[in-house]
Amino acid sequence: MKPIERIELASIEAARQRIAGLALRTPLIQLNVEDVEAEIYLKLENLQPIGSFKLRGAGNAMYLRGPDTLAGGVYTVSAGNMAQGVGWVAARMGVPFQAVVPEHAPETKLAAIERLGGRTIKLPFDEWWQVVLTHECSSADGEFIHPVSDVGVIAGNGTIALEILEDLPDVDAVIIPFGGGGLTSGIGSALRSLKPDTKIFACEVETAAPLHRSLAEGAPCEVDYAPSFVDGIGGITVLDEMWPLVSSLVDDSLVVGLDAVADAVRLLAERHRVVAEGAGAAPVAAALTGKAGCSKVVCVVSGGNIDTAKLTKILQGQVPHPTSK
Repeated sequence: MKPIERIELASIEAARQRIAGLALRTPLIQLNVEDVEAEIYLKLENLQPIGSFKLRGAGNAMYLRGPDTLAGGVYTVSAGNMAQGVGWVAARMGVPFQAVVPEHAPETKLAAIERLGGRTIKLPFDEWWQVVLTHECSSADGEFIHPVSDVGVIAGNGTIALEILEDLPDVDAVIIPFGGGGLTSGIGSALRSLKPDTKIFACEVETAAPLHRSLAEGAPCEVDYAPSFVDGIGGITVLDEMWPLVSSLVDDSLVVGLDAVADAVRLLAERHRVVAEGAGAAPVAAALTGKAGCSKVVCVVSGGNIDTAKLTKILQGQVPHPTSK
């Protein structure tokens, strides 16, 4: 695949206008926590209508293609959140949609896809990952929207940075959950254009942290992948087409453990009544370590689509196992 280039600010600003009325302008609030030197802020993308930032990128990419191109249907490859974004927009455009999902996709996300009228195609993780790499699935029909390396998706994601800078112009660092790099690249492109001195940190979980190792090695590397309740981020490797852009934008990748993520999910629920899925809480876990600095740090709470049973376990002080429903 052709390497993705940095997204121009004009494209991100145009995306903001394009998705106005579709995606919410989400609030930025300060985290209520003691014994932490940094001012930690939460960009609450879990409050989007689908419970995830993915609505921004899906909406921009699909509106760019237009109804004629999508008349035959649309599909994406997703652990659940991008599928909901595509499904939400597809329902409003009146086109059918399908989602290629891994077998371990959480029931909450699968139920949401069905509720939006979509058809799911379940694949073993290795086969699902091949769809991510090859951008095609023989058992799906319609126009393919890649959840990571579609420039329309990345530009839509970048609109988050515009809002952060409006609400906190003197932000010092932003921590972004890293799955494939589409969110990091969108936010990072806007920040480098508007406030280039801002530190940009990706955040990964220890069970799947290919960017951290790739940055250390200076090239995309494969890592062992283990499913966990943190299902919205993590993979086997950094996509080749994303590596040049991501590596040029981020200052580092902060890796957190499952226990720390569960603690962050619990903290957000108890202190702010914010429901975050594992990927959305991971940046908070990273910020609490102090590794992003001791000044004004924004954590992108990317989504809140966590299974109720898993959330219950976390609130009870447990860490859900991969087999937990």
